[in-house]
Amino acid sequence: MSKTTLAVKVNYKTAERVKHFCKERGIKYGFFVEKALEERLEREELKEDLIDLKTLSGQEKLALPLKDYLNKRRV
Repeated sequence: MSKTTLAVKVNYKTAERVKHFCKERGIKYGFFVEKALEERLEREELKEDLIDLKTLSGQEKLALPLKDYLNKRRV
């Protein structure tokens, strides 16, 4: 897997807390930050999916059965 550098500015106290946390637990700083970003992205994507599900669930009764949809597409 290829890697890249991601430079961001964060609050000094936050950066120090993360560094201290990683050092105490023997975790590599970059690994910790990468995993934290991945987890946050997954959580945000899940929230979006749940909002879509809630928004679109009312339209489910309007949906055609797949068989009918496929038959209409063949015409």
